[in-house]
Amino acid sequence: MDLDAYSAAHREEWDRLAELGAKRRFSGVEADELIDKYQSGATQLSAIKTTSGQSVQGDRLSLGLSRARLRFSGASANVLSRIPRFFAAQLPAALFRIRWLCLAVAAASVVIAFLYAWWASSNPAVLATLGPTSELERYAKEDFVNYYSENSGTSFTSFVWTNNAWLAAQCIAFGIVGLYPAYLLFTNAQSLGMTAAIMNEFDRLDVFFLYIAPHGQLELYSIFVAGAAGMRIFWAWIAPGARTRAQALSEEGRAMFTIVIGLILALLVSGLIEGLVTRQEWPWPIKIGIGTVALGGFLFYQWVVGRRAASTGETGDLEEFEAGARQLVAG
Repeated sequence: MDLDAYSAAHREEWDRLAELGAKRRFSGVEADELIDKYQSGATQLSAIKTTSGQSVQGDRLSLGLSRARLRFSGASANVLSRIPRFFAAQLPAALFRIRWLCLAVAAASVVIAFLYAWWASSNPAVLATLGPTSELERYAKEDFVNYYSENSGTSFTSFVWTNNAWLAAQCIAFGIVGLYPAYLLFTNAQSLGMTAAIMNEFDRLDVFFLYIAPHGQLELYSIFVAGAAGMRIFWAWIAPGARTRAQALSEEGRAMFTIVIGLILALLVSGLIEGLVTRQEWPWPIKIGIGTVALGGFLFYQWVVGRRAASTGETGDLEEFEAGARQLVAG
């Protein structure tokens, strides 16, 4: 397709579409004309994108179509009407796109935690830097377990939920800088490893795993997802591909920020388990099983529901009309 010739042939139609899109009141004839111009313009935009991809002419036509659509469809849809699509398509698709990166982050975190635990357990001098032996022993035999029951269930749930949600949001929000998500993930794994070493020193490693297993499965994986989302934004800036860096960042940023909402809900569930389930005098298989079911539900949502959403072309980003033109052109 000769894009310049094609644009020249339809220039009057597009100008008329832009003119109608700028009007606030329409006669019956003008309203019919607006819809006709919109339908033909949408077909022409599809032809341009199919043959020429991203172009100035296509961006201008897209902007005109957006304005025209707003004229005959009214204001944007009610936010509540968008909730089903968000949870059924946008959020799972965004999670599905980073599924392998989530597993890579999880594996790296496990390795780091193991290495720190092994290093500290093998070197008494390392444990000595963490505090006097009496304090470490009290932590292993009393404080670690008491941490889960020293406050009321609701207040403890609120505390861990807001703290973890804030960490997850930071991982994504500051993902563009690259090192920040990696730093948070590293320090989290380091803390787990050193805590395990302290518990192991006083023969309480079984208690360590029993108490973190119910809530830790979903909580830790949620943090891994947040780190992966932040790194995805950073990579969009480093390697945007055929897109401009601004375009890549805007598209990936919008898609990855939908994950924040999903993680807030996931961390609420893990917080409820940590605050209300872990402290119960129930058999450990039941408490750990509850955590496993919670993690399994999240993984099903990410991998199965996400695959279905992604197969329809969903990416987690806003629709083109919602996101606006990728590039505004004067004239």
